[in-house]
Amino acid sequence: MQNPFVQLAEIHRGPAVESIHHGIAVVMDSDGRQLLAMGDPAFVTFPRSSLKPYQAVALVETGAADALGLTEEHLALSCASHSAEDFQVALVRDWLARMGLSESALVCGPDMPRAAADQAKIYRAGGDRSRIYHNCSGKHCGFLSVSQKLGAPVAGYGDPAHPTQKLYLEILSELLGSDAGRLQAGVDGCGLPALALSMQAMAQAAARWAARKVASPARRNAIERFQAAIAKHPDHLSGRDQATSRIVRATNGRVLLKGGAEGFVVGFVPDQGLGIAVKLADGASRAKMGVFAALLGRLGLLDAAATAALVQAVEGDIADSNGKPVGRIAVTLPQQST
Repeated sequence: MQNPFVQLAEIHRGPAVESIHHGIAVVMDSDGRQLLAMGDPAFVTFPRSSLKPYQAVALVETGAADALGLTEEHLALSCASHSAEDFQVALVRDWLARMGLSESALVCGPDMPRAAADQAKIYRAGGDRSRIYHNCSGKHCGFLSVSQKLGAPVAGYGDPAHPTQKLYLEILSELLGSDAGRLQAGVDGCGLPALALSMQAMAQAAARWAARKVASPARRNAIERFQAAIAKHPDHLSGRDQATSRIVRATNGRVLLKGGAEGFVVGFVPDQGLGIAVKLADGASRAKMGVFAALLGRLGLLDAAATAALVQAVEGDIADSNGKPVGRIAVTLPQQST
C-alpha cells in the first residue's frame, strides 16, 4: 500500500531535526475543483470537531436560535471546542437557562477547564468537574435547542436516529453532494456520532459552506450568520488569543477555521469559496496550525512576510522548563502538490 502521507513539518532542537510530522492537505473550490493536494486526497479519516460548523447550521436554520434570543456569541460557541474560560462558561450557563434545562441534559461528560489556573480556581472554591466545562458543551446546547424547536425529545439527542442527528446528516449531505448517511461512523469523545470522510470530501464540504452553496435561502442565511459570528468572535472557538483567533484576526476575517482532535483542521475562505482540510498523520496538535498558516501563503492569501509571521505566531518556539527557546517548528510543505 502506498503511503498516503507527505512530510509537512519538522521539529528542530538546536542544530538537529528531532521529529518529523507527516500528513495530508487538500484545497477545493465550491465547484468541485481540486486546487491543491499534498498527500492522498482520498484518505478517509475522522475530522472530529472540525465538523462542528456543519453540525451547527440547523440551530439557525430551524429558527431555534432566534426563538431563544441567542446572540452571535452563542452562535460562535456552538461551533467551539472551547477552553471553559470564564466568558465561555457564562455563555453555556446562560444558554441552558434560556432552555430551562440543567447541565444534566448535556450528553457530554463532566470535565475541567483547559487552563491549570482555571482548574485551581474551581478546586479552591470547592467545585469539581462539570459537563458545562466540557469543550463541546456549546455544540451540545445547539443540539438541545434544535430538539426543543422541533418538538423532539430532549433526551437521546445523541442517538443517530434522533431527529436532530437526521437533520444534521441532511445538511451535511447537501454540502458533500452525496449521502452522508453512507459514511463510516464511530462515536466522538463527547458521546455524539463521529463521521469519517475523505480529505477531499471534507475540503469540498468546506468550500460549499464557505460559498454558502446550498439550495435553501434559510440555509444560506444560517451559514452566513455563522460566518459573521466566527469572524467577529474567534476567541469563542477555542480560547482567548489562541491559534484559531490569531489566524482569523491576521486575515481580517477573510479566513475562518475550526480545529479538530487528532491533528485535523478545516478552513473556509468565503470570498473565494475555498475549503481547506489538513490532517497530521500522528494526530499531533503541534504543527497543524503552522501548516495551515503556511498553506494560506501558498494560496496567495498572505504575502511571504505575513505568512512567516503568522506561522511563528501560531506555533512559537519550543522552550525549556524556564521558558528559554531551545527549538523551533519548521513547516516544510512540498514544493509541488499531487
